[in-house]
Order: sequence, then structure tokens, then C-alpha cells
Amino acid sequence: MTPEPASAPYADALQRNAAEHWMRLGVPGHQYQPEHHRALASLAGPGMLAMDIPMFTEGVDLPAPGSDGPSPLRQAMDLAAQAWGARRTWFLTNGASQGNHVACLALRSLGAIAVVQRSVHTSVIDGAILAGLRLEFVLPTIDPALGIAHGVTAAALEQQLRDHPDAVAAYVVTPSYFGACADVSALADVTHARGIPLIVDEAWGSHFGFHPELPASALHSGADLVISSTHKLGGSLTQSAMLHLADGPYADLLDPLIDRAMMTVQTTSPSALLYASLDLARRDLQLNGLEGVGGSIADLERARALISKRGRFVDPDPSIHAAADVIALDPLRIVIDTRSGGTPGFVARRMLEENSLIHVEMATDSCIVGLLGAGSRIDVDYLVEALHELPVMDLGDHPPIHLPPLGTRAMDLREAYFSPTEIVPVGEATGRISADSLAAYPPGVPNILPGEIITDAISDFLRSTAASPYGWVRGSVDPLLQRMRVIAR
Repeated sequence: MTPEPASAPYADALQRNAAEHWMRLGVPGHQYQPEHHRALASLAGPGMLAMDIPMFTEGVDLPAPGSDGPSPLRQAMDLAAQAWGARRTWFLTNGASQGNHVACLALRSLGAIAVVQRSVHTSVIDGAILAGLRLEFVLPTIDPALGIAHGVTAAALEQQLRDHPDAVAAYVVTPSYFGACADVSALADVTHARGIPLIVDEAWGSHFGFHPELPASALHSGADLVISSTHKLGGSLTQSAMLHLADGPYADLLDPLIDRAMMTVQTTSPSALLYASLDLARRDLQLNGLEGVGGSIADLERARALISKRGRFVDPDPSIHAAADVIALDPLRIVIDTRSGGTPGFVARRMLEENSLIHVEMATDSCIVGLLGAGSRIDVDYLVEALHELPVMDLGDHPPIHLPPLGTRAMDLREAYFSPTEIVPVGEATGRISADSLAAYPPGVPNILPGEIITDAISDFLRSTAASPYGWVRGSVDPLLQRMRVIAR
């Protein structure tokens, strides 16, 4: 029997174990001896060390001796499934990236091809390489004013599925880094009509569904498998996440495949602290979502209203909402077009940090993006005043920001990844086949994939990202992208 939502079975069991003052003769090596590991104790606190226990601890990860019921870990995951409306939920300790790897491995057991949104997180690409899954891409809509990708339309997905009838699944990401939500119900209708499951990377929407002013969750909108990065806005510790399987027509098919894939990529030493944080985050969202999330939404609504009243910065939300695929915006995200107020986004981020100790989630040349975790609060007046203390600079016109056109695919992902390679100066990389997946961070969407032909536009864009104050390129062989790894001739 699943315990009551007000309980936190795993976190409670972990705390009981910590209070028992065991003599530990196993891993982890600090063995809860803060007096002999003072540096670690000063960092984490002795209480945290006491709860850093090994996997397979009876009464925590496993049932208590003599018990014929489920373990506290199983109870916690069952409660999470109940809270998110899933048939089954798995806890992840390597972030949503682990969930994407698991999903790709599971899908490969169904067939060789999946239709995937081109602006998926780079971990989906990594998962496809690991699995040997061939990806056929459906392009997202692009906001030219802000230079960002949103989601995909049902029509675009349907066309790609029609062009690739052997596809075993469709894989999309929503919401975007900027909070734009695609029409998951329409996307699910398209995939289900073709007899295949819809996989949704909902990393940025773990809080959806816990307050009436939030968008509907992907699970409640018809998705079959959902990757949820609970630590992002859901309130758990960094690196913790969940994988949710819907109780739908593909559950019996996917369930054992996910179990096997989890065994393949999951560490044999998962963090009890991360598990406990997922248990507590679930309880907080389930019990305090209306009040806590409501307060967070109210703060950001007030911030938007004050910024609009001052008149300096143009609100980009209407532009985002006008995109063909966007049906809702996450109210816990605030996007500020700082260029419209005379300050480039990267400069705004640096000055907010240096002058006001305000950290925002990300910046582009045109804007900054801030977010509030579910239940978090901010000093709205302080934020608005800090924004209006930013310098007004002469930026000239605001031409559209063009992301570089995608490179032509010359080889399959996995074939390119495992081919012989060489490293060449970036000036000699044009026209060569990339051996790496290179993604401008933020937001982590691959701009070039293994097997695609490198163009001047792509390398120039990535180099400009690497040279910016807060940008970096995941997968590059050097920080400034002066060299690139290509397929050997």
C-alpha cells in the first residue's frame, strides 16, 4: 500500500538510520567520522555526513529486516508516481541527462530510428550515440528577435513521421529554456495515430501541474515517457531527477526496457542524499504547491508589472507567445529583453552580479532569463531597481539574431563518433565532418553533431559564444574553440 502523501518515507528512513550512530566499516570512506574528516564536515556539516550512506542499506534502500512490505525507496518512488500521475517513476542521480540516456537505450530495443526535435538537449544526442539510435530531425520554430528556439508544431512532427514511417518514437523537448510550452496533446495525437510513443524531455517543467496557473504537465497531456529534472525548479538537490512512465498504451512495452536501461547507466553507488531530496521535493510540491508556487508566481507577476510600468524594457513574452508552436509560458520564468533598454544581455548579467549580487539563470546577447523555483520568493523591488541601474548604451539597431544554419549530415551519429579523428585549426575545419557534438551553453542545444559538415557560420557562432563572458561550448577540444575535432581523411 502506498503511504500517505504527507509522509516522506525515504527521507524519514534515512534520518532514522543516521540517528542510530552505527560503527561503519564500509563505504563511504569518511564513515561518518567528522572529527577525523574535518574539512569534509566543515563543507557538508556532520548531519549531512551521517546521511551519506551506502546503497542497499536495509530499512532505507531495502526493506527493513523481517518486513514483507516495499522498501522506503520503493514507497518514495510510488508516491512520486502518484503525485505526477505516472504509472511508474524512477529516481535519477545523474540528472535528466541520465533519463535521456535511458530513454534512448530503451527506444533502440524497439527499432533503429526515432524522429527527434533538433533542439533537444545534448544528452539526447549522447544517448542516441550510446544506443546506436538513428535520429531524424524535426525543426523547431525560431524567434528571430531573441535568437532562440522554441518547440515544434504538430504539423511539422506529422510530416517528419510521414517521411520516416519506420520511426519507433517521437522525442520532443518542452518547455524550452525560456519557458515556452508546446502543445503536447496535439503532438501526442500525431504520434499515437501512427502507433508509436511520445517521449518528452520536460526537464524545465517538473513543477507543472502543481498549481492551476501553471501549464499542464506532459504526462497529463498524453506523453508516454517524461524526463523531469526535478532539481531545476522542483526543489530537490542538484543532479537529482525523475523519469516518469505514463499509464498508457505503451507502458507494458516500455516498462521492462526502461528497467534494463536503468541498470546499464545507473551508478551502483547512488547518493542517498539525492534520493531523499527527491522525496522531500515531491512532498513539498504536493502539499504546499498551491501556497508556495502561488507566492512565486505572484512575485514574478509583480516584477513584470513594475518593469512594464517603468517603460524602459520591452516585454518579450508576447513575441514568444506568438510563435506557432507555443501555447503557454511558464510563469516561473522571467525573460527580460535588456537590449531594448540599452544593455546587451551578457553585460546586464555581469553587472547585476558585480553590482547587486543578483545571479540570473542565463544570458544571451539580447536578453537575460531569471527563474524562481517552486515556492521560492524574491525581493521584487530590489530586482527592478537593479535592472534600471544598468547603463544605457548606444546599441544601434536591433537586427534579428540568426542562429547558424544546420550542417549537412554526411555520416550517421554513431559512425562518426567512433571513426578515426584528427584535430585541426578552426580555420581548416570548414567543409570537414565534425567528430564532436558541440553545444553552445547556455542552453545546451547542439549546433553541430558528429557526422555533420562544419560551416564558417557554425564555427563563427561557436567561437563567439566561447569568447563571451558567460558562454562556453560543451564538447570543444579547447575553451576558445581555436581547434576542432574532425573525421580523419
